[in-house]
Amino acid sequence: MAVWQYSGTALSGKQIEGEIVAASRDDARALLRKKRVLVNKIKKKPLEINIQLSKGVPVKDLARFTRQFSAMNASGLALIQCLDTLKEQVENINLKKAVERISGDIQGGSTLSDAMRRHPHVFSDLYCHMIAAGEAGGILDTILVRLADYLEKAERLLRKIRGAMMYPSLVVIVSIGVVMILMTKVVPTFAEMFSSAGGELPGPTKMVMAISDFIKGNFWLILMGMLALPFGLFRYYKTPKGRLQLDILSLRLPVLGDLIRKSATARFTRTLSTLLNAGVPIIESLRITARTAGNKVLEIGIQKALESISGGQTIAEPLSATKIFPPMVIQMISVGEKTGGLADMLSRVSDFYDEEVDSAVETLTSLIEPMIIVILGVIIGAILIAMYLPMFDMASQIQ
Repeated sequence: MAVWQYSGTALSGKQIEGEIVAASRDDARALLRKKRVLVNKIKKKPLEINIQLSKGVPVKDLARFTRQFSAMNASGLALIQCLDTLKEQVENINLKKAVERISGDIQGGSTLSDAMRRHPHVFSDLYCHMIAAGEAGGILDTILVRLADYLEKAERLLRKIRGAMMYPSLVVIVSIGVVMILMTKVVPTFAEMFSSAGGELPGPTKMVMAISDFIKGNFWLILMGMLALPFGLFRYYKTPKGRLQLDILSLRLPVLGDLIRKSATARFTRTLSTLLNAGVPIIESLRITARTAGNKVLEIGIQKALESISGGQTIAEPLSATKIFPPMVIQMISVGEKTGGLADMLSRVSDFYDEEVDSAVETLTSLIEPMIIVILGVIIGAILIAMYLPMFDMASQIQ
């Protein structure tokens, strides 16, 4: 998509200027003809003028903005008034700039959806397509309510998953810190004492002391490696191959894989249901859902579903091949397709899996906490026993 600047004559004879988003010059002319504008001049807007925001907007902020927007629009305020009022209330700087530019674009003759498409780092394809559907059907207020509901549920789902991972992550970091202190501070003290006492040390004690010497001698290298590992994984995940491999691995993890699978199911069904209820065609809805799936395995499955539908088949079978969705979900999608109630069926599935995610989060937290404590206890216990073994030997020799 590109932004095209045009000047022309409206049906009333008034000379107008503005901008429109389209894939090509011909598409832009066709869209303007539908708006009954006789084009005199049209050119592509320079790239440096078509500024995109460099950072995204948190889902929480976008959900709050959409809820406020829907309330103002439902009260009968004009779009410009709504946006100008919201511009003063928005706290996120990126969202504030986007709203300000959108207001200016609408005053220049652009539609709300076209104006929002110029800020892809703020308003997703899903958001813009739903706004466009609302404008075309004259139900923008209803679409804004659905968008606000969708974003709020998506934000709650994200918060649950982050909350589930926060505590185990902190426990792991603390555990690593405790072990490092023991190996670099406590063990060397015992090592000096044993060296001055002389005698043969037990095998476990020698091994722990050797590990301690290695950590002390390479402390900064180990620390840099530990810090570089998450960054390296993040960079690898950004590559197509890395993302696919890590997404496959994440789905195979015990307990955590189940949570990822259920959250992916909830997100997919919620997104597709929201788009279909807004009147977006099934092909376009699946394309948007694929781009927002959040999992490469699921994205590939949706792309295969698109090919299936293009060939006149259903979407249930290729989705089943992804091995992400439980058989019950596939069956419900199949029933929804046959009965013509796919959107409602997907909405029910998403509600069910929102609750399933809650249950999976509780299960993950209840299992990981004692597991980490046991592992930490074994490691620290092994270190302490290895350090006390020579003392037991000394005590037995004295007796």
